[in-house]
Parts: sequence; C-alpha cells; structure tokens
Amino acid sequence: MSDPDTISVYDEQAQQYAELTDDSNKADRGMTDFIAAVPEGGMVLDLGCGPGASALVMAQAGLKVEATDASAEMVKLASANHGVTARKAEFTDLNEVEAYDGVWANFSLLHATRAAFPNHLAAVHKALKPRGVLFIAMKLGKGEGPDRLGRYYSYYSEDELKTYLQEAGFTVTGQWHGSGTGLDGSVSDWIRLAAHA
Repeated sequence: MSDPDTISVYDEQAQQYAELTDDSNKADRGMTDFIAAVPEGGMVLDLGCGPGASALVMAQAGLKVEATDASAEMVKLASANHGVTARKAEFTDLNEVEAYDGVWANFSLLHATRAAFPNHLAAVHKALKPRGVLFIAMKLGKGEGPDRLGRYYSYYSEDELKTYLQEAGFTVTGQWHGSGTGLDGSVSDWIRLAAHA
C-alpha cells in the first residue's frame, strides 16, 4: 500500500481500528487452519498486519512472526505484542525469496491497485517456500476507489481472485465467505482463500 490518504487514515485511527478488530482472530477458523497448515515453529509473514492481533495469535501458537504495515502507528501497536517483530513496509518492499512457511494477508492487499495486484501476488509467491501457504481475505465487489474515509480499495469477484492466484502460481485449497462492518461503518461481503505455492 502506498496511497498516502489510506496510510493517513490508518495512522489517525489506529487505536479505533485496533478496538474494532481486537476479537476478530481469537476464535477464527481461518486463523486456526492457517496455523495448522504451517510447520511447527515455522516462519510466517503477516502482510499488512494492522495493530497486530493476528500476529499475536500466531506468535502465541509458537510461530516465528514477522509483521509489516505501511502505517507507522499500526507498526507501533503491533510491535507492542510479545513475540511479534513488526516493521514499516509497503507491499512493494516484499523481496524475500523462499523465506516464509506462510503468508497471512488478511484484508490488506485490497488496498493495492488492481494494476499492481498481480505483481504483489507474484512477490508473495516468490517469498514463500515451496508448498508454503497463503491465506488472503478481500472484500467482494467491483471496481476500485476510496471508501467513506478516503481509504483506497480494489474489489474483486470470487472467480477473479481465484484466477489471479492461479496465474501467480498458487493452488487454491479452501475458501470462506462472510460479512462484517468496517471502520467506515459500512457492511461488506468478503472472502478468504487458502492456497499453497
């Protein structure tokens, strides 16, 4: 994510976002499945970690967790979690090669432009070890543009996402659907896909 308006919203409302998402991963089946799919003590990346709630759950499960976010305020919150190493980075900064057993991209890559999305998926694939796992959550819909708060979003259909993942070299292994209320107060349908490199 490099959109300055989006980063500014997250910097200004980091604490509110943390409160909104605090309980979202504690009994989450997707998170449970992700942890189970990664080797014990494996190295994982929380890409676009926000306040670090997911990263904390992974660390508590015994995984080695690196977390990145483009918002400095989110990185501060994530870094306060025991066992989580967080640093400020944008999606374009991901250049590791076969470094991770898993990548958790939970409602983060939806802030990338549609034009840049394939390159980001290719970078994630390259950063994963062979047969490494990716869990990605995105809002469903069409088009791209700012939400009520000015955050940039790109929306996809389920078929589009699966095609993008396949073209990046991933094999989709599972999916979940849901809906929820976001920081801007709107309710959105979403999908989470599990895949391996």
